[in-house]
Amino acid sequence: MTVVETIEVLSPVLQGSSSSFLSTGTIIALTGFFALLCACIVIGHLLEENLWANESIISLVLGLCSGLVVLLVTKFENSHILTFSEDLFFLYLLPPIIFNAGFQVKKKQFFKNFTTIFLFGVFGTMISFCIISLAIGAILSATDSVCTLQVLSQDETPLLYSIVFGEGVVNDATSIVLFNAVQTLNFSDIDILTALKLLGTFLYLFFTSTALGIAAGLISAFIIKTLYFGRHSTDREVALMMLMAYLSYMLAELFNLSGILTIFFCGIVMSHYTWHNVTESSRITTKHAFATISFIAETFLFLYVGMDALDIEKWKESKASAGTSLAVSSTLLALVLVGRAAFVFPIANITNLMKKRENTKIEFRQQFIIWWAGLMRGAVTIALSYNQFASSDDTSMQDSALMITCTIIVVLFSTVVFGSITKPLIGAVLLRHAKPTISDATDLPSQEDLNILFLESGDSSEQTNNPPTRKNSLRLLISNPTYTVHYWWRKFDDKCMRPVFGGRGFVPFVPSSPTGARDETS
Repeated sequence: MTVVETIEVLSPVLQGSSSSFLSTGTIIALTGFFALLCACIVIGHLLEENLWANESIISLVLGLCSGLVVLLVTKFENSHILTFSEDLFFLYLLPPIIFNAGFQVKKKQFFKNFTTIFLFGVFGTMISFCIISLAIGAILSATDSVCTLQVLSQDETPLLYSIVFGEGVVNDATSIVLFNAVQTLNFSDIDILTALKLLGTFLYLFFTSTALGIAAGLISAFIIKTLYFGRHSTDREVALMMLMAYLSYMLAELFNLSGILTIFFCGIVMSHYTWHNVTESSRITTKHAFATISFIAETFLFLYVGMDALDIEKWKESKASAGTSLAVSSTLLALVLVGRAAFVFPIANITNLMKKRENTKIEFRQQFIIWWAGLMRGAVTIALSYNQFASSDDTSMQDSALMITCTIIVVLFSTVVFGSITKPLIGAVLLRHAKPTISDATDLPSQEDLNILFLESGDSSEQTNNPPTRKNSLRLLISNPTYTVHYWWRKFDDKCMRPVFGGRGFVPFVPSSPTGARDETS
């Protein structure tokens, strides 16, 4: 097609009004939503020290209020500024939240408690899934611990934070995998083979999704380390990190894997290798940019959920009385409470039996906070509920609408009521002893790591005539398994991985940078 022909085709459009490209309704909707986002940030700042409020609750309440305003303006015909969309949630809002979680996590604490996290996030979700029932178990098994994490501190309560945080990520991935698996089950013919097949499918998805995330992170580290993007443009470094992370998520979805697990482990690998390969200015930019995007996405989600709760069409379609809706919602909420208690306390005590040191065991008050943190339900629950019931052929439109509205009631009640109690509850249950620590994208070795390093080295025996008796590797592994594994991983990492993929201590020489030299202390 020639240029003249192209102009002739486009001329009717060009001569039309600007609404042909962007409708007035879209502009109004986006303007209103951005104004609400700004209001959430301002009000959240003003109520930062409030005992009963946090940003997620504020965003949810503002969403409800704005939805009510829209209802009144439209004379109870519509409550949406934007319509809830699974694609918007799973493709655009969830990835930056999960990636930043992996990028900012204190890796040593996370992997030190990985066994406990895995038991809570996987087996605990399966137990809850079975108790709540196969039909809706996967939907209501998806926890939302954002309210609790906004109150807990990585520095003051590292063990509790890492368990609650890690379980939340693994739980979301498990719930989505279980949900997809249940869709293919034939409930009239369930046997042991079916259960084993379900377990095998989950393990396959878990390990392949994790491997894909690790591979994406390592590839980004290798490319940035090898090509020295910072010589020409730090913008390219930042852009490549963002795009590689998002690409890993999309590849996981393309291959029907767990995008949550993929992008989470991609974030962990990038923080360990890629982040140290970029220039100093890019480090500052990426750390704050990822956190900012994640914060906006979380705020957006809670606003979204608040507005969608007043979807008048769903309430009309359900045709259920207030008593029926209350009874169904109360039953679902009770099942959530029982289903979570059924695995949190037993699994916590089982893991305590496997730990010898008292300071690594999960006390009862900590178990209670872990149980409480998982009671709240959020956007993942609503998204799965829409996926299950909005287009279901197995249930009537009335029953589907009832289940969606009852799920929304559970999400609202758990987030607003349980979330508002969380801060004073944690203050009353936990005895906080703040300890100043250095916060960074990487973790510094602990005193116990240095002690093990001293035991493993022969420096002391070379400097004394009567060397102390050294523990052999097997005895050390039995007495300090976590720290010993961490020590050997550090040796392997320094010798094999960092020479190829970079990492702490590696900063490319950039003549235009303020330092103009390598930063060996990063």
